[in-house]
Amino acid sequence: MTDSPKIDSTVPQTARVWNYWLGGKDNYAVDRALGDEIAAAFPIIVEIARADRAVLNRAVRYLAGEAGVRQFLDIGTGLPTANNTHEVAQAVAPDSRIVYVDYDPLVLVHARALLTSGPEGATDYIDADIRDVDRILTGAARTIDLARPVAVILSGILAHLPSAEEAREVAQRVMAGLAPGSYLVVCDGTNTNPELNEVMKIWNESANPKYAMRTPEEIRAYFDGLEFVEPGLIDVTRWRPDPDAGEVPMLHNLVGVARKP
Repeated sequence: MTDSPKIDSTVPQTARVWNYWLGGKDNYAVDRALGDEIAAAFPIIVEIARADRAVLNRAVRYLAGEAGVRQFLDIGTGLPTANNTHEVAQAVAPDSRIVYVDYDPLVLVHARALLTSGPEGATDYIDADIRDVDRILTGAARTIDLARPVAVILSGILAHLPSAEEAREVAQRVMAGLAPGSYLVVCDGTNTNPELNEVMKIWNESANPKYAMRTPEEIRAYFDGLEFVEPGLIDVTRWRPDPDAGEVPMLHNLVGVARKP
């Protein structure tokens, strides 16, 4: 494993552009320029970013509440914004323990912002590439008990792997190292909207890392061997929406929560 790369403020980075769309301040001019270019071509992209964050909050609340999970492994954390995983989980269950994983150097700079916890729980941070599953699980074991159920969050990260086959393999390897009763949460964009596919070409010509839109069938394969929580793999706007959410358009981003039997 090589050392993390230094921060490059000349090339837009995924975590920083999404931070910009979410209203954060941890980004550079190049990130804002690309974010504005994409938003001008496809204004709903900002809504997608916010809907992704909202559905993850709902999933974490479900897992910490109804499902009774007390351990979370958030891989591909991104930059801290409002309602980070540990904040949402510990608001429901103060004794929740959360491990964050990322490999973006600016995220590392802000790691201390993530490493906050109520006195009953704990948080930790691992500097690792998603493909280095052994490093992730070994590091996570410092803070969470891998012999007990863990909820794994992979939001927008599997699409950065070059192929759907590699993405499925990584997801399966992570879950193979965890106890029965663990959960997998995946949120990723699909290639079902031609307009969004064109916008992602702009992204992939300019930003790092690149983002590969997948078919719904490819995303479903990430969950092979797991049991979906209702309502299954579905658009982010349709997964257990808040009662006052009202009617919202489909965003062509899928989310699923599934349990390891």
